[in-house]
Amino acid sequence: MASLQGRLRTRAAVFASMAVVALIIDQGTKYLALTALGDGRTVEVIPRLLSLTLVRNPGASLGFGSGSTWMITLLAIVACIVMIVLAARTISMRWTATLALAFAGAFGNLIDRVAYADGFLNGKVVDFLDYGWSVGNVADIYLVVAGVVFVVLILCGVPFGEKDLQAASSEVGASASPAAAASADAQDSDKLAGAGEHAR
Repeated sequence: MASLQGRLRTRAAVFASMAVVALIIDQGTKYLALTALGDGRTVEVIPRLLSLTLVRNPGASLGFGSGSTWMITLLAIVACIVMIVLAARTISMRWTATLALAFAGAFGNLIDRVAYADGFLNGKVVDFLDYGWSVGNVADIYLVVAGVVFVVLILCGVPFGEKDLQAASSEVGASASPAAAASADAQDSDKLAGAGEHAR
């Protein structure tokens, strides 16, 4: 029990540390964007691929759902709560780190929606990374990366909780049983063959 509590505290510390650092980076870059790009200027970083342009986005990540700001804000609150609950239940450090990154992305944009609201949860997110086809921010990058890693973890069969770990252990045990039986049969055959030679 003590070791389980210790691992839980370790995962909680990793989740909190990653989320805090990621949020500081997200909010720091947004502050710099508001300061440096507030006059409407555009700074080209990579020609035809990436530039810096300040945009106030009322929608979701990458500009989707701009007409439902308050609903997106409520969904973001629910998503943040769900990710905290999942982080508390997982036994995997890889899942913990990925959930922390996703939480930082959702919470980073949620801060904007609350801080810059002039009505019911209708604040606009600070976007400044202009890809040509859409404008986003660092929090959006967190969400995209976390989404990709989620898929990779699922495809690789990385256990999320205790039940997943037990199921994986059962499958390993089931696959090992035929091999053990075959090995035992081979040993019995060798013993019989040796006994036959001695009898001669």
